[in-house]
Order: sequence, then C-alpha cells, then structure tokens
Amino acid sequence: MTIKTLTHQTIALAGLAQAVYLVQRLARTGTAPGDDLETCVASIFKINSDSVADVYGGLDRLKTGLQTLKQQLGGGGEGIDGELARYAATVVLLEGRLNERPRMQQAVRDGVERVSTKAAHFGMVHDNVFAGLAEIYQQNISELRPRVMVQGEPAYLNNADVANRIRALLLAAVRSAVLWRQCGGRRWKVLVYRRRMLDEVWRLVRSL
Repeated sequence: MTIKTLTHQTIALAGLAQAVYLVQRLARTGTAPGDDLETCVASIFKINSDSVADVYGGLDRLKTGLQTLKQQLGGGGEGIDGELARYAATVVLLEGRLNERPRMQQAVRDGVERVSTKAAHFGMVHDNVFAGLAEIYQQNISELRPRVMVQGEPAYLNNADVANRIRALLLAAVRSAVLWRQCGGRRWKVLVYRRRMLDEVWRLVRSL
C-alpha cells in the first residue's frame, strides 16, 4: 500500500483535498455531500488496506478530491483557491508535528479504535461518530501548532454538529497527509513535480 509512486502520492493528496474542500463547504454553507463525507470519515478507520485507493473505498469515491486537486495544481479554469491551499499546507505541517510525537500518535490510534465501535453500530456519518472523532482532534491535534484557522459563517461555525463534522474532516485530512508521507510525499515535490502531478490527476480522472 505504501509503495512510493507518484500515483499513490496523488491519490493521497486527493483524499486530503477532498477533506479540506468539505471543511470549507461546511464552514460556508453548513452542509456537505453525504457520500463525500462518508469517504473521508471511513478513511480514518482504514488502517490496513490492499492499496492506497482502497483506503477511500475506491478511486471513484475521490471524484471531488481529484477535481479539487486539479484546480489547486492550476488545471482548472477557476484558479487556485488560497483558502484551501492554506488549509492543506497547515494540515501537512500538523502531520509533521504529530509524526514527532509517538505518544500522541498512540492516543489518536486508541481514540480511533474506540470510535470505530460506534461507526460499526451507528454508521460512518452518525452524529455520535462525528462527535467522537472531533474529540480526538480537539484533545490531540488541536494542541499542536499552527492551528487550522477555519473561516466561514459564524452561525455554522458555532453550531456544535457542524463544528464536530469540521474537526472530524480535519482528522481525515491529517490521515491523508500521513498516507501521503508514507507514499513518499514531500512538500517540495508538490512544487518541483507540479506539472507531472497534474498530468497524473488528469489521467486518474479520465480513468473513472
């Protein structure tokens, strides 16, 4: 699963892109597509998998992430979204901080294992699951710096259910950042190999 290829790195980045896109949408509108939400949440619990794509339930579950990544790499007509770029960059930094803290990593793993029983009972997109994942994020990742400063409508950001979904998605984004690093992803590679990665995104999109 962790073979270090550009394809695997691109898929993991698409997972990260999908998560932060949904964070932005929830913060702005209070809602997000259920299928995309489920894909991101399920990836948190998929520790052992046959392939990188399987972490997300298959490549077809990452259409939103691939389209978002394409835009962020300069392959869309809308231009790069600076807010999404900031969210993603901060998540990658946080994953690096987390990687330096074995005890915190274990605390996150233990928390995810506990919440997995709720997911098995209630389903991936149940309020209890979002609340459990949000608590893991708050008690661990939120202690690291820099924090992800989410912008949006105060009415949604101050809503407990929306806030839980946002934190759960940020945890999913960190999970994708872990996977990206395990596949050989590095920040400098996004800059140096941007054109090659964009070509890979187009190839993956066409394969769907």
